[in-house]
Amino acid sequence: MARKSTRKLWAAHLAKQATGAKVKPGQAEVQLGERLKGCILGIDPSLRGSGFAVLRCTPDGNYRLLESATLKLHSRLSMFECLGAIGNQVEDFLDQHQVDHVAIEQTIYVQNFQTAQILGAARGAAIAAAAMRGLPIFEYAPLRVKQAVVGLGRASKEQVARTVLSLTGTDFSLRYDESDAAAVALCHAFTWRG
Repeated sequence: MARKSTRKLWAAHLAKQATGAKVKPGQAEVQLGERLKGCILGIDPSLRGSGFAVLRCTPDGNYRLLESATLKLHSRLSMFECLGAIGNQVEDFLDQHQVDHVAIEQTIYVQNFQTAQILGAARGAAIAAAAMRGLPIFEYAPLRVKQAVVGLGRASKEQVARTVLSLTGTDFSLRYDESDAAAVALCHAFTWRG
């Protein structure tokens, strides 16, 4: 018997959560806790254009965007200056908001090794700032974020921004780094169970 792909298993899991379907005997049972409430800092990391969004979640399923920003860094800045700026931006958000969880997008598959290193360093700068405060950090693959928020793993940035608008009431227009960060926070809110 052929195994289901991870994507199909994840889609089936989300469909069961949405409908409240019971797990059939013989299937693996997932223990679900209470719905997430509190603040999530969503991060879409990149060396020169990182997106950040703070999302407040309530137990009744309402989501409100408290703040978002795109950190655009000039090409004249060294990589180390950019990493410092990313860490400082995360610190600023953590100072201004009572963040309970941090959700960050995983590095996408890239064929260029140097690009992968740079993306990894940008993620590391953001993660380190939150980890030093002892906050729980959760990582989500881009396909998983789009599947959880839009319902399509290959959704465009425009589709993600429109869905985030419908869920939070915030129009991101062409601020796709911010809408992606908000989508990462929403993915965490939809899928996390304590």
